[in-house]
Amino acid sequence: MEQYEFEQEFYSRNPDGVLERLKKLTIGIAGAGGLGSNIAASLVRAGVQKFIIADFDRIEYSNLNRQFFFPDQVGQYKVDALKENLLRINPFIKIKTFSGIVMPENIKLLFNNADIMVEAFDRAEMKAMIVHNWLALHRDRYIVTATGLAGFGNSNAIRVESRGKVVICGDRESSPATSGLTAPRVAIAAAMQANAVIEIAMNGGL
Repeated sequence: MEQYEFEQEFYSRNPDGVLERLKKLTIGIAGAGGLGSNIAASLVRAGVQKFIIADFDRIEYSNLNRQFFFPDQVGQYKVDALKENLLRINPFIKIKTFSGIVMPENIKLLFNNADIMVEAFDRAEMKAMIVHNWLALHRDRYIVTATGLAGFGNSNAIRVESRGKVVICGDRESSPATSGLTAPRVAIAAAMQANAVIEIAMNGGL
């Protein structure tokens, strides 16, 4: 099937204008784990076709309870496996990957072409680092981040908050160190981040 025909069928249930707008955007995703892998999958299904994805980590069996990977991919770099899986959803998308550590020194080099940035790290200090440096580089571009998504239940506590160009998804309270991580809550936060990206793209902001 050719790309045009594929898109007409695949995205036939999209709201009017969504595919046309999302196709033009490049989305940066820092982190390819529970948040990043599920955010990327949702955005591909919504119509995003250009990505920049960075993560240094390899897949472990313990990742499979909530991340968009499979047992035969254990040991692979997450960015390589995620690219493979996303291309299985839509073989016509374009993905640039970086299998290394995102640092203040390489954020501009890696993500300068991203229209919207998505933070999908695990550690609080890495979250703060990417937000701080992204805003220093691009005060006119949004960054969508997440914090507080551990455990299970109380999904109503997971919410979206907008602070200028920073959009925060999560309950702002739960910690993986004490509550563990289950697929539903991680997926809810990831879906909220993906939905925020689409809303920003379509409406110019939240």
